[in-house]
Amino acid sequence: MKSSLQIKDRRLEWGARTYVMGILNITPDSFSGDGLLTVGNDASAVAATMEQARRFVAEGVDILDVGGESTRPGAQVITMEEEMARVLPVIQALAANF
Repeated sequence: MKSSLQIKDRRLEWGARTYVMGILNITPDSFSGDGLLTVGNDASAVAATMEQARRFVAEGVDILDVGGESTRPGAQVITMEEEMARVLPVIQALAANF
């Protein structure tokens, strides 16, 4: 039996095909260098993230991953409140637009 993930009207069937994930690093110090967020829930950072999300969707990604804490070696650990302040404005904008 294959496992799957149902998200609203979409079902992702694991093993049926390869899914592509677009990573949105909402951090000031991303290991990948994109670090879309520089200050809290800054509107320009949300706008930059939305533009990146639009590019990803146009290029055919299946999943958008929103990361709010850097996992690069030596990165500073942040509080849950800080991570939520970073990602929630982006998640809300994504939900409203996609």
